[in-house]
Amino acid sequence: MTATGQARRPLIVADSMTAGYELERERKLLTALEGVSLTVHEGEFLVLVGPSGCGKTTFINVIAGLVKPWAGTVTFDGKPIDGPGEDRSMVFQDYAIMPWRTVEHNIQLPFELRPHNFSKAEVAEKVQDIIEDVGLVGFEKSFPYELSGGMRQRVGLARAMVTQPKVLLADEPFGAVDAMTREVLQAQLEALVMNAGQTVVFITHSIDEAIALGDRIAVISNRPGKVREIVEVDMERPRLAEGEITSHPRYGELREHLWNLVKDEALGAQDAHHDDSETTGDPRLDRLSTSPATTMDPGI
Repeated sequence: MTATGQARRPLIVADSMTAGYELERERKLLTALEGVSLTVHEGEFLVLVGPSGCGKTTFINVIAGLVKPWAGTVTFDGKPIDGPGEDRSMVFQDYAIMPWRTVEHNIQLPFELRPHNFSKAEVAEKVQDIIEDVGLVGFEKSFPYELSGGMRQRVGLARAMVTQPKVLLADEPFGAVDAMTREVLQAQLEALVMNAGQTVVFITHSIDEAIALGDRIAVISNRPGKVREIVEVDMERPRLAEGEITSHPRYGELREHLWNLVKDEALGAQDAHHDDSETTGDPRLDRLSTSPATTMDPGI
């Protein structure tokens, strides 16, 4: 069920899925997710929250086709996911736009990388339409260094949505911008998704952002990540177009419940990390969250 109470068909189904990565420098395997069963429905906005390193990014990387599960299955529209596809797009936290390309040329990149049947004029029209949708009119010829952080993230969002993929995967896309810009981007994303009817899987560490955007919120336990609880956000849309969402009667209840869940998992993750370090006596474990090899690893 969505926030509007409308039942929708399953689109992405994870069944007892376990996945992880090989840490080459430590020469060991890291289990990021274990036995995860979770369904994402067509047109749903699903938000993942949980402590750092619990496997949230691993989950969307599996959906994106970038990581293969070690056990269990993940299907998209009834078929096993065997690699990336044009029906799924990703928005990253660090903008990931090309500094030598203008705004419009960054946004049109997906049309250059994938086969399509659109004419040059049709591509230009689609690019201009999404530029208008994300509020970048007048900056079409600008380069990334001429843009603010929020504007750069709008470019990344526009690029991900210009081809109208079935699924938008977002890994903390607004984590690097200031609070005011974040609220503007949240409202723009909600409007875009409502208009397009897209399915979204969205990662955040902000409980407020999760409530503002999600139809459901999946709370992931500390690593190896499991689905601890799925919380339904029974609040009408649009939530961010006008007024203050925090004044909604359900907001406080949802926030307190989610905070208690996330707080317990975050403290558990710290305890587990401390115990591992003391047990092994290996100082490398203390650097897992900051070492170059680990921070570049998509499982962390």
